[in-house]
Amino acid sequence: MNRFAIPALAALMIAVPAAIPAPALAQGQIGTIERGNYVCELPGDAAGDVGIEQPEENFRIASASRYVVPEGSGTYLRRGNKLNFTSGPRNGNSYAVISDGFLRKMENGEPGRLRCVRRSR
Repeated sequence: MNRFAIPALAALMIAVPAAIPAPALAQGQIGTIERGNYVCELPGDAAGDVGIEQPEENFRIASASRYVVPEGSGTYLRRGNKLNFTSGPRNGNSYAVISDGFLRKMENGEPGRLRCVRRSR
């Protein structure tokens, strides 16, 4: 290596991360969620059911980027702990990924009361 190569490599190593916009880094790594049926419910109460199913909110993850509902299918994108339906009948719906197989629908930018749990049916 010549005497200019090392400083040039060092400058490149500093410049590349700086070229990635901060919001893209903050959104998290692209990923997927487990395939299967997600049953959505609202919390119940101590006197009745633990959860009250909301069948109109249920969905199925069919592949690494597709979801299916009775009205049709669409795509989703997971970035970090946030899942967004990006096309299809539920386009615009967002969920917080709480853990594997457990999501909460976002309401006003925060995880809401509706929870969706992966069930093996």
